[in-house]
Amino acid sequence: MDHNALAGETSPYLLQHKDNPVHWQPWGPAALAAAQAADKPILLSIGYAACHWCHVMAHESFEDEAIARLMNELYVCIKVDREERPDLDTIYMQALHAMGEQGGWPLTMFLTPAGEPFWGGTYFPPSARWGRPGFPDVLRAIAEAYRGKPDQVATNVTALKKQLGKLSEPAAGEGASISVDLIDHAALRLAEEVDRIAGGIGGAPKFPQAPLFALLWRAGRRLKNDGLESAVLTTLDHISQGGIYDHLGGGFARYSVDARWLVPHFEKMLYDNALLIELLTGAWQKTEAPLYTARVAETIDWACREMLLPQGGFASSLDADSEHEEGKFYVWGKAEIDALLGEEAARFCEIYDVTDEGNWEGKTILNRLGHIDLLDDDSEAALAASREVLLQARASRVRPGTDDKVLADWNGLMIAALVTAATAFERKDWLVRATESFDFITQALAHADGRLAHAWREGKRAHTAVLDDYANMSRAALLLYEATGEARFLDWARRWVAICDKHYRDTRGGYFFTADDAEALLVRTKQAYDQPNPSGNGTLVEVFARLYHLTGEDMFRARAEEILDAFAGELGRNLFGLATLLNGAELLQRALQVVIVGERGSADTEAMLRAVNAAPLPTKILLVVGGAAELPESHPAAGKGALDGRATVYLCEGTTCSLPLNDAAVLARALAER
Repeated sequence: MDHNALAGETSPYLLQHKDNPVHWQPWGPAALAAAQAADKPILLSIGYAACHWCHVMAHESFEDEAIARLMNELYVCIKVDREERPDLDTIYMQALHAMGEQGGWPLTMFLTPAGEPFWGGTYFPPSARWGRPGFPDVLRAIAEAYRGKPDQVATNVTALKKQLGKLSEPAAGEGASISVDLIDHAALRLAEEVDRIAGGIGGAPKFPQAPLFALLWRAGRRLKNDGLESAVLTTLDHISQGGIYDHLGGGFARYSVDARWLVPHFEKMLYDNALLIELLTGAWQKTEAPLYTARVAETIDWACREMLLPQGGFASSLDADSEHEEGKFYVWGKAEIDALLGEEAARFCEIYDVTDEGNWEGKTILNRLGHIDLLDDDSEAALAASREVLLQARASRVRPGTDDKVLADWNGLMIAALVTAATAFERKDWLVRATESFDFITQALAHADGRLAHAWREGKRAHTAVLDDYANMSRAALLLYEATGEARFLDWARRWVAICDKHYRDTRGGYFFTADDAEALLVRTKQAYDQPNPSGNGTLVEVFARLYHLTGEDMFRARAEEILDAFAGELGRNLFGLATLLNGAELLQRALQVVIVGERGSADTEAMLRAVNAAPLPTKILLVVGGAAELPESHPAAGKGALDGRATVYLCEGTTCSLPLNDAAVLARALAER
């Protein structure tokens, strides 16, 4: 079969479509020029490799000769991987929202030859069903409208471009600042939306929304509000024991299609798992719940076993489908389990909700929603042995596909999660893994001047980095610096934020999503809302706050405040999605600076580190120095040294520090009181 123009791409998603009879082209000047030369509208299809409905539409329409012929006749067809080009996805998904449509993938947009959107949707079936028009009918109708109703198309273009222009104009605070009291108010308001029975926000479908629950957790700790903490723990318990978690292989699926967390949309994304590792670790530091210990370890094991590439970076996702069926790799029939487990089957089936009729489309999704509390040690050991038997049997099935491109921003999230878990659980092997993956990113995705590429696959860098790449990798670098004391990590963070200042900063406040020398698109977006991932602007507030507290340089505080001032007015529009920004604001204002004066590796310093790392301190910033002279002059602990020749800790908030502490048990009690 002849390949279309996608055959030369590196994205696994684009390569999935290289044999379609559709004359797909990648986004770029050549495709836009072709549309302008032919005066044809553009059919833009955006998806990603792990997307179930993307596969369905591809099989039903893009592989169909007749539909492909119609697409080729009427349109210049462009295919985009949303993970590889989040800049494009952000713009055209917002255009769809501006039309009053619910978003999702595949995103199907119709553009003028200049790339301006004038109509769109998501999945379309090959013939009319479920209240959706058939895709061939849509293709003909839009092409006829483009030819026969140019005034209407122009009106749509103008209206949508006006809406898209708002993506670079956030609502400023008009002098109002984001105070801790305001953050507390936001957390209490958001907590009203939590499902107190099953956890999560609202009803079906349910997404983990880790940054939002991190906000509730931090506010609960700060306010000593049991209700906020309970909202988070209920959510984590149900996610950890629901079908959204892979009880055999580890790792969390992207979301649940029901309100109980039973039925997942089966794809596994690197970013969800990274964010949940961090959230679970923070909850474990307070509760020491064995369930959270297990889920953190199992999820990291999964990531290192199934997502880690030989070169050192983490792959992006695992598909929802195998053998053209969603979830086929993960679900079970009772007869299979009975045959594999023998005498142990009855107990396993009772605990994991396995029945003859199944709990999803005649099959069983393993879950413990009916037995959330862990059993006694012997019973749990027996269940673990049964799970291992099933895992080995599952290994012979056809596996879901892996999207093995490495994304800088998602790897930054996983590196940060590994560092957080490594320090809390005293797992040096996880810290080594984080360091090795960080080094891979700096070697494979960073150019000689330090500028990052967004993606890498099979030795090839692709696409100019977006803001999230620098924000997430800078945060990972600073967490590595705090964990190891190696100056090179601090150097990388400085280097990357300098690049953000040069190429992404808006002098009016905040940072654009794309660089000033990247491809010019319809609009240069600037937002602080979390999407599936934490927002780059929100993460940069934390990065600048850490840099300010670690170095004492006022410029970093000023940068953080610029971002907060630029987006303060957004709180009046919509609290949802601003969690990362608010968490960064809290760190800037209420950081607990933990200074250890002592030598890393010495017994007394390591004892102090264990006490600090075990404590639930969401706003901790750690600095280990050999002597007080190493601290910035502006640091509240400047001039304070070791007491009695032993490693000594100072706990500093604002401009004041605690008395010197050089006994690990006393330190642990002092931290517990905070």
